[in-house]
Amino acid sequence: MTAAARSYRIGQIVPSSNVTMETEIPAILRARESVAPERFTFHSSRMRMTRVTPEELKAMDADSDRCALELSDARVDVLGYACLVAIMSMGHGYHRTAAERLHEVTVANGAPAPVVTSAGALVHGLRVLEAKRIALVAPYLRPLTRMVVEYLAAEGIEVLDHTSLEIPDNLAVAAHDPAALPGIAAALDHAGADAVVLSACVQLPSLGAVTEAERLLGKPVVSASICTAHQLLRALGLPAVAPGAGRLLSGAYAESG
Repeated sequence: MTAAARSYRIGQIVPSSNVTMETEIPAILRARESVAPERFTFHSSRMRMTRVTPEELKAMDADSDRCALELSDARVDVLGYACLVAIMSMGHGYHRTAAERLHEVTVANGAPAPVVTSAGALVHGLRVLEAKRIALVAPYLRPLTRMVVEYLAAEGIEVLDHTSLEIPDNLAVAAHDPAALPGIAAALDHAGADAVVLSACVQLPSLGAVTEAERLLGKPVVSASICTAHQLLRALGLPAVAPGAGRLLSGAYAESG
């Protein structure tokens, strides 16, 4: 295998009940394989969580160090922390603290790897798009969605309108029909938004609906998983491009970030 066709190991730290991140991230990077030479394998470690409540999220996050240690045993090239609201529930700016701490776990294990959190990736992806005003769809109960809105506001991103699907059970979040999301997003007050977040949750499936949502809304549409894929690729020093994953991964922002 030539250097240009190198294979990269993608590590993911996921909630035990998450079944979406291990489908959408591979789908995005498999699509990239159709237009670029690099290849990817995928490796996960799980933190226990079944209901999206502040108590379970806090307990789950405390288990993330173990997951980073296990994945560094596999000598992954990059780690993705795949739970946006767990990070945001720990306080403003916590995505930086978590990424640094988990990276240090890999360093101490003799297998240093960069760490991307889905929370930080969403913030960064919106900044890459220069989206200062957004509309947002989230599956959470309203208090948790409000926490996401406030977290983004602390990062300089104004949420003009948002909706909460009010689904506390994490497996029920994964069962939500992604085809319904463009219509849900279109019902938001999005005229003044620079971009729309179709899924502010890595468990709410949305990848298959992003192209339709961008056509319907006439502006960039992202999700937590799309932003995470962008940052995983940039952390590896690779161009962030993948067909069928919206404006952010269209190639226009391949070298951004």
